[in-house]
Order: sequence, then C-alpha cells, then structure tokens
Amino acid sequence: MRKHLGVGIVVLVLVVVGCFCCMGQDTDPLDPMELVADADRLFDRWNGPFDFEAYEDALRSAIDLWESALTGLPEDHVQSRGHVLNRLSQAYFELATGYLTTNNDKEAAYELGKDAALESLRLDPAFDPTEASDGFRAALRSANDVEAIFWYGNTLGQWLNYHQLTAIMGGVKDVAASFERAYELDETYDGAGPHRALGSLIAQAHFVIGRDRAEAVHHFERCTELAPDHLEARVSYVSDYLIPTGDADLAASLLAEVLELAGDPDVMAVYPFYNRIALDRATELANGG
Repeated sequence: MRKHLGVGIVVLVLVVVGCFCCMGQDTDPLDPMELVADADRLFDRWNGPFDFEAYEDALRSAIDLWESALTGLPEDHVQSRGHVLNRLSQAYFELATGYLTTNNDKEAAYELGKDAALESLRLDPAFDPTEASDGFRAALRSANDVEAIFWYGNTLGQWLNYHQLTAIMGGVKDVAASFERAYELDETYDGAGPHRALGSLIAQAHFVIGRDRAEAVHHFERCTELAPDHLEARVSYVSDYLIPTGDADLAASLLAEVLELAGDPDVMAVYPFYNRIALDRATELANGG
C-alpha cells in the first residue's frame, strides 16, 4: 500500500459508503477514473481565480484522490497509471515547496514525489532492462516520458538536500541526467522547466557534474525567452548565479523586473502557483534576504 500525506475527502467518502453498506443498501464501487477526474479538477489552477492559501486544501484532496485511484487502476492501464503517478509527483513537490514548513514533512513529501515519478518511469518496459544492462543513469537518459523524468529530477533534487551523502555519491548526477533528458525531449515543458532546472543545477553544482558554471546563464535566459511570464527563472538566476558571482547590478535589475511583472494580474495568472512563490522569493531577496 502506498503511504501518503494528509487526510482528505476520500476518507469521508469511504466512511459514507461504508455506512450505507452496513444499512444494507446497494452501492457501486468507486470508479478510479472518476476519482482521477475529480483530482484533476482540484489540481487545475487556471479555471477561476487562484487563491494560493486555499489551494493547499485542494492539493491535499487531489493527492488523496489520486492515491485512492491508484489502488483501483489495473496494472495494465499503463497510460492512466502514468498520468496519476506524474500528477502525484508534481503535487507532492508543490505541497512541500509551497506549504510544508518542517524539514521532516518536506523530506517525506519529496520522497513520495520521487518514488511516484520513478514508479511512472518504470512503466516503460525498456526502463528496467536498460538499467540492468547499462545502469540506472543510462535508463534515465533513455526515458521518454518528459513529465515523469522532469518531476523525478525535481523531487530527487530536493530530497537530496536531506541526504547529502547520497547526493555526493551520485545522486546529483542522476538529477543532471534527468534534467538533461527532459531538455532533449521537450525544452518548452512546464514553462521551459528543463532550462530553468538545468540553470539552477549548473549554477549550484557545476563542480559536481563537471559543467562550466557560466552555462547556467544560457539556460536561465532561454527559459525567460521561451516563457517570459514564468517569473521563477529570473529569481533563480539571481539567487543561484548572480548573487554568488557578485553581479549585484544585474541582480537588482532582474528583481525589479520581477516585482513589476508581478503587479500585472494577467502575468500572475499564467503560472499562478509558481509565480506566487517567485514573487515571495523576489520580495525577500530585494529586501536583503
């Protein structure tokens, strides 16, 4: 049984169903695809006004529904299982990044997200044989599901913050392999996310993965070019590259640009969850944080 965080509406639904069964009334089993559809609706942050604070409850409920749906999805429904696992990986990442406050809770959520994405990657019948013959990193580099591999890289990268020995012993190189493969598959995915992720990784861990730190600049700039309304790339450029390398003028200019763009509701609505986080980070950095 898969473990997960939080208690949501699925528990209530199951209790109600159980009560009706005890009363002798006929009930249909919960359709896993209906649970998936309900979870997808909760996860949707574009249809209607986005409330960052209220979104936490929606995210937790969506996670509960997806986890419940997985138990009822047949093993041979590969596409549906992959969709649910990819959504879970992203949702656990967002829950930890946006709302969880303790290190233990964050670590647990990132681990769940990492495991979900890896389970999704292993749905590809070529993944395990490639790993067996050529190693895990080779399997990552030959994966074809951009969502699974991108969110695996993201959740693994965050989880490694709590497992430094694993990071040094090869974990960071696994993250690099994930982001590089995601970039090869679709550089535009998730608001040019592969560029944004590679920029941050190279800026922070260039000495581990054997890359020139200056390569990060290309990825940050390309991300902004492809997804100008995604504010996170500019903020990561500042925090991960410009401040450490001492370019205070460009850092200040980019932070001012982010704060100005964040004043436009249309810009914020394009990537409402991530732009809100980027705004908070930019504000903190602009105030000397």
